Amino acid sequence: MILLEPHNVIIQTTLSEKLIKPSSLDVQFVDYDGVRFHLTTPEHKTGLLLSMHIRCWDELVRYGAMDVLKREYGGLLAGQAEPEYNVSLEIDLEQVPADPGARDDFVMSIALFKRNALAAPFERAFKTQKELEASGAGRGELMQIHYRDEEAIYVQAAHDRVTVIFSTIFQEETDRIFGRVFLQEFVDARRSPSINAPQVLYSNRDPPLEIRDVPGLRNTEDIGYVTFVVSPRHFTNPERASATISHIQLFRDYLHYHIKCSKAYMHSRMRHRVTEFQKILNRAKTEVATVERKTASGRTMTSR
Repeated sequence: MILLEPHNVIIQTTLSEKLIKPSSLDVQFVDYDGVRFHLTTPEHKTGLLLSMHIRCWDELVRYGAMDVLKREYGGLLAGQAEPEYNVSLEIDLEQVPADPGARDDFVMSIALFKRNALAAPFERAFKTQKELEASGAGRGELMQIHYRDEEAIYVQAAHDRVTVIFSTIFQEETDRIFGRVFLQEFVDARRSPSINAPQVLYSNRDPPLEIRDVPGLRNTEDIGYVTFVVSPRHFTNPERASATISHIQLFRDYLHYHIKCSKAYMHSRMRHRVTEFQKILNRAKTEVATVERKTASGRTMTSR
């Protein structure tokens, strides 16, 4: 299966090209989960403005998104966001490091703009888990990130784990079937001793106990809840914690992306099989012999 990358490829590619040859720019694009971006040169060719709009921005700010962005981008963070957007970065191409390695790291950090903003509730949950582990009991705040229409991520820390719950809508019955198959693969893969993966639980229609008291939850057949039980070993150091956040953020996009790919593959195989059957039927048709006869007067009669 294909693993989706946490960074935005359009930002990475565009910024790399503009570092080589600065030029005027005004482009708008949307990421997998509906996050809108606007990359433009408002004043001069070497000054870029990258703006981002996330529908759950107010919730992310509540959980420390601005602190994370200030830590990652420092002076690049604009004091005032572009109208109709939540947050902006001001990038001066003339101030980008000249060393190729440092330049690549800088471009990648900008391409991780959305990932870093969405990392705030997870970082807070990891920190809270350490505090609860020291005290020996208790639960942290249930953080809710409504990043899509009728879909959300719920994050809660406990003294021995961090629970991450995805609610996701399946538009079709076949999507629910494919989803169950994929999630069963997650369960089976975890049984391998070489894989250090969180526990994965899936429930259809009925929400998990951790969020059952949250008001407004849907209780229909087209909704599913996927629970990740993240153990402390999955965020023991900053590098592992960062990788865990990057992968778990993309789970919903990963799941639905592969459902669509699987359906497209099955449809292509079905069309191929129908074409083969049509060829067999065409070869099985018998040819009717045509016989010509002539009368005494020379007229031709055709019989089949």
